[in-house]
Amino acid sequence: MYTAKGQLDRTALIKQYQPLVRRLAHHMMAKLPPSVEVDDLIQVGLIGLSDALSRFESSQGVQFETFATQRIRGAMLDELRGNDWMSRSSRKSQKDIEVVLRRLEHRLGRSPAESEIATELGMSLADYQSLLGKVRGTQLVYLEDMSRGNEDDDTFLDRHVADSDADPMNMLRDQRLRESLVAAIKGLPEREQYIMSMYYEQDMNLKEIAAVLDITESRVCQLHSQSIARLRAKMRSH
Repeated sequence: MYTAKGQLDRTALIKQYQPLVRRLAHHMMAKLPPSVEVDDLIQVGLIGLSDALSRFESSQGVQFETFATQRIRGAMLDELRGNDWMSRSSRKSQKDIEVVLRRLEHRLGRSPAESEIATELGMSLADYQSLLGKVRGTQLVYLEDMSRGNEDDDTFLDRHVADSDADPMNMLRDQRLRESLVAAIKGLPEREQYIMSMYYEQDMNLKEIAAVLDITESRVCQLHSQSIARLRAKMRSH
């Protein structure tokens, strides 16, 4: 879009790409704790969009949306790096859940129910579900799973919410690992399979998934965190 003087119409383009900023923010939220406000991510993302408009050159050989997506994500990551976005206690809780899941699956020979996981953790079902909401920010594959990394270094955030080109999920290209992952997903409870499919295959955000399943967004968040923990427990041997 250009003005009468042949210059980019920044106001019109920002309005046109606002839905992209919102979509990226909502998709990133599933990997972040409840303390992060989606509106804050959107505001920072709009700054990234504005920066993209200033820096974009068609001679670079990429589409503007591709370029803008990188700048928007980058702006959000820079903002998150400046805050203690995931506490040590949340990271520990995440690992505790995985340990319990592996133990229960070995003992029961099946995927344990939420109530069984809660009991094994020594807490009520309500407290366990609340904990799932607090550890939102889990990812299937972390870099330290593939090497001896230090999870407290500056790249911890990037391992959680960086763009797909830098995401450790790309390491799932190995055929045997991919086949194992497919089998692990098929072993999830049915509703959790639906959530994983809608989120990762159909690129739906938590609010959209909640509308489809007729449950609350916070409940989708809990089930998503639990699904990831189940898969990480199953895939630990890889």
